[in-house]
Amino acid sequence: MEYTDQMKNRVKRIEGQLRGILKMMEEGSECKDVITQMSAARTAMDRTMGVVVSSNLVECVKRAEEEGEDTADYVNQAVNLLVKSR
Repeated sequence: MEYTDQMKNRVKRIEGQLRGILKMMEEGSECKDVITQMSAARTAMDRTMGVVVSSNLVECVKRAEEEGEDTADYVNQAVNLLVKSR
């Protein structure tokens, strides 16, 4: 699978969020503010995982259809990846 610049940029943005959270902790920011930023980073990670899984699923399904394979297994695997991540 090829990871697009969009996917990489999402991860870089999350990396920046995590660095910001660490800085907040080092500066002794309020717990509520730190948790709010952690929640935002988690949401961003979840969405990025969704983009990666869905892009991979599209590739796998196209290839399977071209080869006359059943695509249901690929869909099940993708769903399981997302479910396990939570």
